[in-house]
Amino acid sequence: MTLQFFNTLSRRKEAFRPIAPPKVGLYTCGPTVYGRQHLGNYRTYIFEDLLKRVLVLNGFEARHVMNITDVGHLTSQADEGEDKMEVGSRREGKSAWDIARLYTDAFLADCRALRILPPDILCRATEHLPEQVALIERLDRKGFLYRTSDGLYYDTSRFKDYGKLAGGRAAAPARARVESNPEKKSPSDFAVWKFSPKDVKRQMEWPSPWGIGFPGWHIECSAMSMKYLGESFDIHCGGVDHIPIHHTNEIAQSEGATGKPFVRYWLHGEFLITDAGKMAKSAGGGVNMEELEARGFSPLDFRYHVFTAHYRRQLEFTWESLESSKTARRRLREMARALRGAPDKPACADYDTAFKAHLADDLNAPEALASLWECLRREDLPPGSRLTMAELAEKVFDLGLLEEEQSSPLSPELQRLFEDYRTARVKKNFATSDRLRQDLLDKGIRVFETRDGSKWERA
Repeated sequence: MTLQFFNTLSRRKEAFRPIAPPKVGLYTCGPTVYGRQHLGNYRTYIFEDLLKRVLVLNGFEARHVMNITDVGHLTSQADEGEDKMEVGSRREGKSAWDIARLYTDAFLADCRALRILPPDILCRATEHLPEQVALIERLDRKGFLYRTSDGLYYDTSRFKDYGKLAGGRAAAPARARVESNPEKKSPSDFAVWKFSPKDVKRQMEWPSPWGIGFPGWHIECSAMSMKYLGESFDIHCGGVDHIPIHHTNEIAQSEGATGKPFVRYWLHGEFLITDAGKMAKSAGGGVNMEELEARGFSPLDFRYHVFTAHYRRQLEFTWESLESSKTARRRLREMARALRGAPDKPACADYDTAFKAHLADDLNAPEALASLWECLRREDLPPGSRLTMAELAEKVFDLGLLEEEQSSPLSPELQRLFEDYRTARVKKNFATSDRLRQDLLDKGIRVFETRDGSKWERA
């Protein structure tokens, strides 16, 4: 079955033909680890996880590389403002290095809870300074760079196809007025190396041929992706907000340095939106995994919710919509678990083909999910055939449909309530324990008694 993906570069669906089949080079932009990631971030990572699983399902061998941005991502998209790592350091009273470790670990823990497969290579920007400096030197020798008082900048006028990913130079919006940095030749020019301010001691800075400083955000991804996947590779993914700036600049500096096409297929996921607009950590908003679990939801409820919309469509997030997805996943899980132990049977050919065809058609998860629902509801089909279909779906959706519910730890708030409930039971204060039982149930936690004492499960 031929895979088709919507390629942002060509703005149309294209048959997927990798450079060296069955191997596929896949690069996905990872987090800037100055704080907890929010559910909008994880929508993108879940779409990329689905992509990787569909590649494997169709016989490809994906080499997946993801970066960790732990330096160089400034608070302004116009190469101005503070490094976000320094902001996180000041906010929490920890070193920038400790902040990077703390939130990298939190990100990886969240990914495990969401069943996001780990990349083959997880590369940190601070561990790849030689590669970044070498790439900047290549660009400098080719005349793409110029120097200002605060850094080394890429001259976008020297790259004739600048902005092609966003539909041309005019479609790649200027990120700041020229007056905000009068030394820049054009608002679209961007820093590849920033000098440390003379009156400020940065926690993260390195020597370079141009002076003490730190790399620009965009150069990191170009240097690391080409180190591990080659100067031309198959697929690069990220959120739609990366199209006009970050990915546009990656193309300019990578192709400027090598003279070769950088990436063949660009895939971008749409926003998770709330009543206030897109969910964004930088704006001080965004629900994280801790809050989601504190309200009684499993990470897999959110994973299911992501699959209810195509990755190129905006997905609304409300607690009510997530409750609907939680209920739907529970019902689907009940149907699938009821089939366990059924005799082995091949999946129904019609549903098997439809399921795979939907996924092959630009990762159409909602239609694939609908095929699964329809198959499992067909009581006239052999239970073994429906079980085989559920097993196939789990290879890509991985929603815990066929296993006992694996409860992640309770949030601190819920753990306190549970401990208070248990104490009230021991003291035979049943009015209090009944009230706390209902409080926990309202938050999605069902408590019950066993010979070993009080236990809990997610409702």
